Amino acid sequence: MTAALWRHWPFVAALASAALLGVAHAFETFGHMAPCELCLKAREVYWVAMAAGLAGAAGGLYAPRLRPWACAALAAIFASGVVLAAYHTGVERHWWSGPASCTGAGRVTAADLARFLSGGPRQVPQCDQPAWVFLGLSMASWNGLAALVLTLGSLAAARARPEAAA
Repeated sequence: MTAALWRHWPFVAALASAALLGVAHAFETFGHMAPCELCLKAREVYWVAMAAGLAGAAGGLYAPRLRPWACAALAAIFASGVVLAAYHTGVERHWWSGPASCTGAGRVTAADLARFLSGGPRQVPQCDQPAWVFLGLSMASWNGLAALVLTLGSLAAARARPEAAA
């Protein structure tokens, strides 16, 4: 990768986080796929990474020696996203049980919507039932792969030689 990428990695990580949040919100808004509890927790990782990336980018402009520390912090943040995505994928594949608050009740149906609109109880999206699968991987799995790439990129940026990162 180029020296400019490593030099600007915190900003790149912030942009990637914003893009992933945008994709998640697009699935929710246009795909009508309400997020489950674990999906919302996964989004929190990207909100934190976006803030840390912007802070790291701003700090790196004034104190370039802080850039590796910002990249290391981003690696830790994204690594937590990998762990959360792996857990969510395991819940979806029924390898282990998930939180009781979002597993086992089933998908939302038209009858559930009619009941909700008439003042009845609301059905919560279930963590153990993937709402979308592409190439055999659920959204949680794709999220884990994205977080892994960002973790590895952050680690590489943190380890970049000063002349390569300056």
